[in-house]
Amino acid sequence: MNKVLVQRKKWEPYVWLLPSTLLMTIFVVFPIFIVFKLAFSKISKAGVVTGFAGFDNFVAAVKDPAFGTVMLNTLIWVVAVVGLSTIIGFAVAMLLNSKFHGRKIARSIVVFPWATSLVIQASVWNYIIKYEYGNLNNLLLNLGIIKQAINWRSSYHIEFMWECGVGIFVTIPFVAFCVLAGLQSIDAAYYEAATVDGAGAWKKLRHVTIPLVMPSLTVSTVLNIIYVFNSFPIIYTITKGAPANKTDTIVTFLYMRAFYDQQKGPATALSVIGFLILCIVSGIYMSITMRSEENL
Repeated sequence: MNKVLVQRKKWEPYVWLLPSTLLMTIFVVFPIFIVFKLAFSKISKAGVVTGFAGFDNFVAAVKDPAFGTVMLNTLIWVVAVVGLSTIIGFAVAMLLNSKFHGRKIARSIVVFPWATSLVIQASVWNYIIKYEYGNLNNLLLNLGIIKQAINWRSSYHIEFMWECGVGIFVTIPFVAFCVLAGLQSIDAAYYEAATVDGAGAWKKLRHVTIPLVMPSLTVSTVLNIIYVFNSFPIIYTITKGAPANKTDTIVTFLYMRAFYDQQKGPATALSVIGFLILCIVSGIYMSITMRSEENL
């Protein structure tokens, strides 16, 4: 009887893991395999695979005149949105973790931008910054801050800054609540011990709060890098990459190549390039973070 129980304990975990493993294989592993296969294939405009292309799709994707601009935009987009949303989100989490009247209402308000569809968020902001009838100009005119309407979209640089701003705005709640979960798990005894040792607010933040909340911060940052890198609705809704791919990121760029220009081979190669970049960046970040945690 004991042998039966021992054997059962050995294979029972695999039975419980089987459904999720099958789902991961069908909806994640298999599609990735298909994309890699298509990246090395000749694909007609109708989407039919006509043969093996080797690295031709990758060469065509990299030689595209807009490729350098798109990759630089993607780097700026990810660094700006993830970096600033992490800093601001951490500060918001610290504020929401403190005790004040109406804290529950404040938490509900903060989570609203993240819970709303990105398409809706981008459409609202697109309307706010309109030159002719945008709410921002109307508000500033009514308050007497400006005397005439300002063209908030006078150049693609400014438009791209607005897109980054919207990305930061909708990402802050996710970071804030990930960090808030970590803050609430910290035992008050750590702060009491730090107070006894004469530590001030800054030292408590540096030597107690940040090290203990780092696992939550690592998870939110890695997920943010993936989400922001693959973010499509904000940029497509506001500018569609115009003018001439100057505000495109790799995701919107490959979409336009695949469905507007009918260049499905190079577009698939771009998706593989993006996937590899994400794997490398996420791996490096997690490796650095884990080493820093070990040294604490």
